[in-house]
Amino acid sequence: MVELSPQSSADEIVAHLRAIGSEENRRGMLRYGIKIGRALGISHGMQRQIARKIKRNHERAFELWQTGIMEAQFIASVTADPKRFSAADARQWAASFDSWDIVDGVSDLFVDTDAWKELIEEFAADEREFVRRTAFAMMAWSVVHRKQEPAATFLGFLPIIEAHATDSRNFVRKAVNWALRSIGKRSVEMHGAALVVAERLAQSTDKTARWNGKDAVRELTNAKTLERIAARKA
Repeated sequence: MVELSPQSSADEIVAHLRAIGSEENRRGMLRYGIKIGRALGISHGMQRQIARKIKRNHERAFELWQTGIMEAQFIASVTADPKRFSAADARQWAASFDSWDIVDGVSDLFVDTDAWKELIEEFAADEREFVRRTAFAMMAWSVVHRKQEPAATFLGFLPIIEAHATDSRNFVRKAVNWALRSIGKRSVEMHGAALVVAERLAQSTDKTARWNGKDAVRELTNAKTLERIAARKA
C-alpha cells in the first residue's frame, strides 16, 4: 500500500481507502442510522488523520468528491479551500446529500465559506430533508467557527429555527434542536433569547415543535450549562 502524502493523487487516496475499509465498521455505522451504501467503513478519526497527511488541495478535493465514496467525500470537505469554495459548489454538493453524517461533516466546510449566511437561509427554505438539515447543522457549527460574528447574526437565526421547528422528519428536527441549543449556549445574551424561543415551542400544540422546545429548555436550564455560560461572560 502506497504511503500517502500531499502529493498523492485522488486515485491513490481512494485505493488507500478501499484497502483499509472494514465491513465490521460498515455494519456498526448502521446502528447510528448512517446509510452505508456508499461507505467503506473507516472511522472519522482515521479519515481526519488521512486529511492531515495529504493536506489541502482544492482541485483534488473535487476529484475525491466525484468518486461518490462517503469517506472520500468527507476528506474532500476537509481538504478543500473554503475561500475558493463558492455558493454554487455548496449547492452542487448539498444536492447529493443522503445521510446525516455526510451533512454534518461537510457543513463544517460550508460555514467557513464567504457565502455561509446566504446558504443557511437558502437551505432552510429547501424542502429536501438533508439539504434542510444542512442549514441547521451550519447554524450549530457557526457558533463554534465564527467566533468574531456579532450576536445579531445568531439571533437572526432564531426565527428560522422557530419556523421549521414543526418539521417532523427525524434528521431535520434533530438538527433544528442542535442549532437552537448551540445558539443558546454561546453567550448570556443569546441564552436568554434562545430560551424564550425554546419555552414558546415547548408550549406548542405541534408535537415536533413541543419536543424541540422541551429538549432545548432541559439543556439550556441545566446547572452545568448555566455555569459554562456564566464563565464565558467572566
